[in-house]
Amino acid sequence: MPDKADYYLLDVFTDRTFAGNPLAVFPHGDDLTTERMQAIANELNLSETVFVGEAKEANRYPMRIFTPKQELPFAGHPTLGTAHLLAALGWVERDQALILEAGVGPLEVRFEEGMAYFTTARPVDVRASTLDRSGAASLLGLNETRVIGEPVLASCGVPYHLIELDSVEALENAIPASALWARWVSPSGHEAVYLYVKNEASEQANNLRCRMFTLGASLYEDPATGSAAAALVGALAMAEKGTGLWRWRIDQGVEMGRPSRIVAEVEQDGDAMTIRIGGQAVIIGQGCMQTP
Repeated sequence: MPDKADYYLLDVFTDRTFAGNPLAVFPHGDDLTTERMQAIANELNLSETVFVGEAKEANRYPMRIFTPKQELPFAGHPTLGTAHLLAALGWVERDQALILEAGVGPLEVRFEEGMAYFTTARPVDVRASTLDRSGAASLLGLNETRVIGEPVLASCGVPYHLIELDSVEALENAIPASALWARWVSPSGHEAVYLYVKNEASEQANNLRCRMFTLGASLYEDPATGSAAAALVGALAMAEKGTGLWRWRIDQGVEMGRPSRIVAEVEQDGDAMTIRIGGQAVIIGQGCMQTP
């Protein structure tokens, strides 16, 4: 095993530096053991770090995604950030589909006018949440009237409790309580909630404002969460119970000072559903990690 590993830093779901969701990508991940990958992800302490394997064929790369504590089967901003980096390095052709092989399955990525879009490897799965409307309000420190409908648990590979709120003001004021989290969220075994507000729609897309909280060593807020966005728009489209194409523009990370923009679309025809998540990314630096 080599004694150093090169990596790149990106901000994802943004077109400018110091916004969006930070990401580290190691383009030569085959040189590292699983234990070393986990140690590096813990050292960098970003929400996710990606390790790319050697291409199996043209425009097809395996990738592994790690948080500081565990490996993930799928995550949105690592998928798009990795795609943007491989294109910038000239490793893939932008006019062809890129396949990134993740734990959840192969993710197809296409490039369109400076954006990258991935198609989820799995359809959305929507179930009952351990949170009810009253519990969600208590968890977030809000009046129950601020919560619209009953929360659900939705997943395209990573599950999220989806909670709709009635206003941006309620979204901004939401502060999850750790003690109530243990009562209402942890029993489900899925430690992530995605809060959303439906804003006024434009001619091009429906507008959503979101926040995502998860529990690791402590409660953590994420500035841009592609896997949660996929679960949310899949659940919203499923509720429409029809055939059609729906588009959303999702703003997240505003309250953190890291504004992010996620573009999502769902095409549904009967039981068949295709979910695509898109966004921009910028490379903000590169480095070399010593791995003796």
